[in-house]
Amino acid sequence: MNAASSLLKGLFRNPPLLTTLLVALVWIVASLTLRGFGAYGHLRYILELSAVIGIVAAGQTLVIIMGGIDLSVGAVITVTAILVPLISPDWDSTGLVGVAIALAIAAAIGLLNGAGATFLRVPPIIMTLAMATFLQGLLVVIAGGSAVSVTNAAVIWLGSARPLGVPAGIILWILVSLFVLVLLHRMPMGSRFLAVGANAIAARLSGINVTRSTLILYTLSGFFSGLSGILILGMNRQGYVGIGDPYLLTSIAAVVLGGTSILGGRGTYAGTIPGAILLVTTTALITVVNASPGWRSIMFGSLILALLLISGREARR
Repeated sequence: MNAASSLLKGLFRNPPLLTTLLVALVWIVASLTLRGFGAYGHLRYILELSAVIGIVAAGQTLVIIMGGIDLSVGAVITVTAILVPLISPDWDSTGLVGVAIALAIAAAIGLLNGAGATFLRVPPIIMTLAMATFLQGLLVVIAGGSAVSVTNAAVIWLGSARPLGVPAGIILWILVSLFVLVLLHRMPMGSRFLAVGANAIAARLSGINVTRSTLILYTLSGFFSGLSGILILGMNRQGYVGIGDPYLLTSIAAVVLGGTSILGGRGTYAGTIPGAILLVTTTALITVVNASPGWRSIMFGSLILALLLISGREARR
């Protein structure tokens, strides 16, 4: 009895492991009860959809660990998905120039968010919400509510290629995951980010450049949101106003499900990875029920709340 109790306490103290076990349990049960769920093609498709959430949640994880939040990620995704077809030059057959420009714009938006939060002293939740509102209005003016189709070769390749049978989006997610994990846990900069999230005043007094850290993390959040927007564009083959809206709350939910404290100062992207997979799996299971859109939203919200009560615990302070 004591051994089982100790094991449970150990699991609850290790949110990434707990979330990973939840994913494994859900996959096993669903594979045994739902026909075709455990097929390689279906699980690969779930991971491919998870890559979109996982990439945008990479930047969200970094920002939340630092004690902030980025409510503009959905708008940045939409901006990128719409701009790439419009700004890709005809003379560039590879499409890489358009992709690079779009990612630079996405990173610049993140930099503006960080600058507003640091130099103007605007609370991050207000700054990023205002940025999202501005971008949504700008997109309506630029796109006029119409969808734009993509002909960019690099974007199409990213959304459809399968090197060695693995979707390119999953490979991109693996590369992003390695970068974020190394940044957080193998570089001195990662320790500074955690210190800022735990106590910004103490971090500043200890010599950490809080302003630079904030600018870097919000820039990375914008960049990863743009990267996710390009991946979505490649998978859908068209961009339209609102295409990134569903990924705002899901990116935050994936971060919290992975055990990262919404108050900052504690967490890891290693938990966000299974958190993103768990969200997509939950959505897939709800879709199988064939419920109406309203009931799907109610069921999805209820399940997310239940999962957050299990996995998204705040550290006692």
